[in-house]
Amino acid sequence: MSARMIRNLLNIPVYIFLAIGAAIIIFPMYLTIVTAFKTPHEVALNFFAPPTSVYLENFEYILSRSQFYVYLKNSVVVTVVSVSLIAVITPMLSYAIARNMAQSKFYKGAYYYILLAIFVPFQVVMVPLTLLLARTSLLSIPGLILCYLSFSMAQSVFLYTGYIKSVPLELEESSCIDGCSVFQTFFYIVYPLIVPMTATIIILNSLWIWNDFLLPLLVLNRSPSIWTMPLFMFNFKNQYQFDATIAFAAFLLALLPIMLLYAFMQRYIIAGLTTGALKG
Repeated sequence: MSARMIRNLLNIPVYIFLAIGAAIIIFPMYLTIVTAFKTPHEVALNFFAPPTSVYLENFEYILSRSQFYVYLKNSVVVTVVSVSLIAVITPMLSYAIARNMAQSKFYKGAYYYILLAIFVPFQVVMVPLTLLLARTSLLSIPGLILCYLSFSMAQSVFLYTGYIKSVPLELEESSCIDGCSVFQTFFYIVYPLIVPMTATIIILNSLWIWNDFLLPLLVLNRSPSIWTMPLFMFNFKNQYQFDATIAFAAFLLALLPIMLLYAFMQRYIIAGLTTGALKG
């Protein structure tokens, strides 16, 4: 038996494991898609079978009779504003830390202090956070955006700091000789060079914020008019628990925007993370 054949035989368990993992991921998506295009009668006959024809009335019902656009707008506002702030504020903070932590105990201490948030479970701060937001009148969309900015800080600073260290210091020194200020050096020299990591931060936080349920439940549950899509999905499912076709159509519509974003930007994730890890 050749070495190549032995190697192929040893790879069989790996392929089996990958196939099982792929099936676990793909099967729920399959159920979501096929159920969304079925009639209630087809679901009652066979829940797992594909639809016999394309049935679009489930989507028409969602788009015409519910407040789907209100919740979609709320999710878009929360996600876009939160991610925009994260993509501007956290690299500025990380730049200051990366360039000063070797010489300053203050920046080094600030860096490790921020990283401590990674090890604090959200359940520990959940009740104090809700009380704080209630007392400061921030149980609203702006309050939720501030929460996302705060909770994203630890991961974003950790990734950005390692990546910025890979940027040659000579480029910044040249810009200073040419008369650039610190802000000009950052935005015109450093920031364009960390675009792969920025894309990584954008897609990771967009996936988290768009799909997050617990924070909106705590912050936005006082009024249905400010619900985001996950809250709408949760309450919609309860309201229409006997009509799986409409519920799954709503799930599919809610998935589409973030799936398109991920498909467009996913190639930057590995590039950003591996570069930061290898050169940080």
